[in-house]
Amino acid sequence: MSRKRKQRKESKPMLFTPLNYKLLGVGVMLVIIGFTIMRIENEVYGFISLYISPILLLTGYGIVVYAILKRDHKIDDTSTSTSS
Repeated sequence: MSRKRKQRKESKPMLFTPLNYKLLGVGVMLVIIGFTIMRIENEVYGFISLYISPILLLTGYGIVVYAILKRDHKIDDTSTSTSS
């Protein structure tokens, strides 16, 4: 029983930092705003549908990908130094 308690205390560091979650939230909000304003204009050849909304969507998706791939090097350094 004491082994299980010790194993639970020795947990791995979290995969994402709070900054990752904030960036992910900003990216998702940009994607939602982009689709929303595209739908509100409801015109195929409108200025917002052709220029503004795609820029917001690409920026939002780019931020989401960056938030997922970004790693905190401080966490990596501490995990490798404690395991040595």
